[in-house]
Amino acid sequence: MDRVKILLVDDTPDNLVSLEAALDGLGQELVLAGSGMQALRHLLDDDFAAILLDVKMPDMDGFQTAELIRSRKRSRHTPILFLTGYKSDEHLFRGYDLGAVDFLFKPIVPEVLRSKVGVFVELSRNTALLRRQAEVLGKAEQKFRSVLEAAPDAMIISDEEGCISLMNSQAEILFAFPREELIGQNIRLLVPEWSRHSKPPKVDGRAWLAAPTEVWARRKSGHQFPAEISLSPLQTQEGLLLTSAIRDVTERRRADEAIRELNATLEQRVAERTQELLRSNKALRQSNDDLNQFAYAASHDLQEPLRMVALYSQMLQRKYSGNLDDNADQYISYIVGGAHRMEMLLKDLLTYSQTGPSAEGPAETVDFKAVIDKVLLNLQASMEQSGAAITWDQLPAVHAHEIRLVQLLQNLVSNAIKYRSEDPPRIHISAEWREREWALSVRDNGVGIPPEYAQQIFKIFKRLHGQDYPGTGIGLAICQRIVETYGGRIWVESGDGKGSCFYFTLPPAKNQVPAEQTAAETAGAA
Repeated sequence: MDRVKILLVDDTPDNLVSLEAALDGLGQELVLAGSGMQALRHLLDDDFAAILLDVKMPDMDGFQTAELIRSRKRSRHTPILFLTGYKSDEHLFRGYDLGAVDFLFKPIVPEVLRSKVGVFVELSRNTALLRRQAEVLGKAEQKFRSVLEAAPDAMIISDEEGCISLMNSQAEILFAFPREELIGQNIRLLVPEWSRHSKPPKVDGRAWLAAPTEVWARRKSGHQFPAEISLSPLQTQEGLLLTSAIRDVTERRRADEAIRELNATLEQRVAERTQELLRSNKALRQSNDDLNQFAYAASHDLQEPLRMVALYSQMLQRKYSGNLDDNADQYISYIVGGAHRMEMLLKDLLTYSQTGPSAEGPAETVDFKAVIDKVLLNLQASMEQSGAAITWDQLPAVHAHEIRLVQLLQNLVSNAIKYRSEDPPRIHISAEWREREWALSVRDNGVGIPPEYAQQIFKIFKRLHGQDYPGTGIGLAICQRIVETYGGRIWVESGDGKGSCFYFTLPPAKNQVPAEQTAAETAGAA
């Protein structure tokens, strides 16, 4: 417990010693002064719980000293106990008039002295405690007011009946009311529905936080606006206080209305777009029917007369070669070559038209190694003639149609053989798991593709090498159509004269996702 200071003032040293001995049992700090002037010097630096002041002193007696003590603001209320050797009504009246709290007559009884001074010691402690509590409460109130002022919403504190006791500047701005006009008023002046819609319920006698409620609020001008209000209760010794947080939701209502109008517009647009898609699907089905008819015509009606032209052109070439002039032989060779190229083009067009949503039934699990085996068998002659070598890594099972994957891989491998460099073709096939799908690649050491043509080569009839290499320019378009049928994509990375690497993605076979990927997804979900 903190010690307090007691000032003992007497011009007789023996008296000071006696006072000190009598009060030593209180355990407080005793400050001695031999004159009134010395006592005043002590009062300049310290505060005291009580002052024991001898009345009769030379130069400046106790009454004069007490008058000067009372004239200073710092010591105006310090208790003064006069010490005197004789009783005098005049002394008593003058002492009490100067603010004395008591008189002690010499010889002083130590027990009485300790008892009376002990009262003022305790009083001083209680006063200090109250002062500290007031400081704490003052800081807490200042902090609370600062938090209240920093709130982005209008904050109004009222009692349970709605009488306003405190508000922040946001409330002044929102309602256009000076706070001095609202303190003491009822919050219903601002929110008429406050008691009916905003008051928090009570459960087992305790107040609970009320959910935000939309109400109509009113400014000083009488203008009404939609507001959201929520209440939080605080139980105090004076009763229940309610903090009302109020927010203007005019703009939010406008935004909600705009969203509702937009949703209605979108629903109308979706309905219109749905009708357009239905019409487009109908037209697409008609187009597919037309494409199927074209495929039939290309495979029968068009190829038959074309074969007749090629047959009779070849007969003319065999029978009259060398018997006609050079121009005739050249013209006949043009006819034969053109007919042959037209026959190849029609076959490729038929293949392209039949590629897409598969007619072979639903997709199934396909082991890509089995696809490679069939491609190697189909291209055996080309590989032996060119000296091509094909290698591959461990390959996955995918969800597709085997016949389509054979067609896809065979086109890519045959292109790698066809567009080879001076070195024998070296082709490598590999696979990598990427973002929930397999990315397969076919890499070669051929002539390569200039980067500016990396996208164009997948367009139908697009050829980069003219008549230097046989073909119609449909092979890569067929590859793209096959891959896109399964939701994948195909692209190439290459440089002119640096070989090419074709990548394409395919979905994994059902229930055959790599174990490390499954573990990663499980860890991510956790």
